[in-house]
Amino acid sequence: MAIWKKTVKEKETSYTVTRAIADGNVLTRLSMLVMGLGNIAHKQIIKGLLFLAVEIAYLLFMIESGIMNIRNLITLGGRPQEEVWNEAKGIYEYTAGDMSILFLLYGVATLFLTVSFIVVWRANMKSAYEAECRAKENKHINSFGEDLKKLLDKNLHWTLLTPPILGILVFTILPLVFMICMSFTSYSKVDDHLTLFNWVGFENFKTVLSMGNSIGKTFWSVLGWTLVWAFFATFLNYILGMLLAIVINRKTTRLKSFWRSCFMLSAAIPQFVSLLLMRSMLRESGLINILLQNAGLINSPLPFLSNATWARVTVIVINLWVGIPFTMMQVTGILQNIPGELYEAARVDGANSVIIFFKITLPYMLFVTTPYLITTFTGNINNFNIIYLLTKGEPVPVGSTAGKTDLLVTWLYKLTVDQQYFNVGAVVGILTFVILAVVSLVTYRNTGSYKNEEGFQ
Repeated sequence: MAIWKKTVKEKETSYTVTRAIADGNVLTRLSMLVMGLGNIAHKQIIKGLLFLAVEIAYLLFMIESGIMNIRNLITLGGRPQEEVWNEAKGIYEYTAGDMSILFLLYGVATLFLTVSFIVVWRANMKSAYEAECRAKENKHINSFGEDLKKLLDKNLHWTLLTPPILGILVFTILPLVFMICMSFTSYSKVDDHLTLFNWVGFENFKTVLSMGNSIGKTFWSVLGWTLVWAFFATFLNYILGMLLAIVINRKTTRLKSFWRSCFMLSAAIPQFVSLLLMRSMLRESGLINILLQNAGLINSPLPFLSNATWARVTVIVINLWVGIPFTMMQVTGILQNIPGELYEAARVDGANSVIIFFKITLPYMLFVTTPYLITTFTGNINNFNIIYLLTKGEPVPVGSTAGKTDLLVTWLYKLTVDQQYFNVGAVVGILTFVILAVVSLVTYRNTGSYKNEEGFQ
């Protein structure tokens, strides 16, 4: 009952914007218009002036350029560059036209600043109402110096978390919102919409998801191969890496550290060096084909990278060579923590190595490493290095924007950097995120790691 009464009392004295507007005095309510007024009235001069300075700065920004940025965000401009003859100089001069991409960027940034201002405005109202309530109850009202000390003691988490949160907002959230907005525009080299473009709604999504055009057909083809690639790249690495770790971890295996070191050599070499070297070796005139021909095993070069089926199998095999050592090291420690009594009891009951693996080792490993498997699957869908450095997505069918080994992420790179289909690229980026989020969340929420975190014995 005491805890309940304390909770009710805290709720009654909570300093919220709603209570500030409903129950606050005139000065607190005027703080809605003149930020910091309530704090200044209760002798929190520096704090109130800081709130007032934020309001003045925001209003000056909006008057000077913010309102124009919002208007340009709605229209995205429409004035093209014009050629004007200068009689005095005898030359043609070009007037500066509108840049829709800048209008979009500045508009999104202005919206972010507006949201940030609203957050500060809410803090201003809560602070004013808190100062009023403390004054009515004859409680101590913190000075600016005392508030700073709280930020280094009681509220240290706010001090430490604010810089990374601001960094995430500026360098992650803002670019993501900018990309999402881009997907609803005509920003591409199609019909020369690189300088001036407009809002087109969901037309780009229809283009990408429809099977009635080349972009749509390419998307579904690339998506299918991406999922196939991610499945084999994840689970073959996982199973083979686990088996390798089991073999090395056996009691009868000697020189365990030596064997682990040998398999980790491929991980010690920078990945891009290994991939470029393998690409050179797998060419039709590369070292592997030359050795096979000289040995009389083949009459003509094998199309490791030039044939679609061969290229897809090749990238999966090369990924095994690169990824198995990492998986081996990941699962080695887990294998050593499986209780030995389980294995001894299974052997007493007559279980062989295969049954022990499927009944004890694999269930235990899946329970512990499911989050790792999900992150690995996600990483393989976005595995840019393996595909681009090894095959560059080739072979590429005539007239297609993607190659047979392109993943969604490498196709997205080509669409934006090479082919300048920025709007379609933004749609592909959004759909990739949606697919990854759905697969990851659904998979994880249906595993034992999520449903019965403490239950595995």
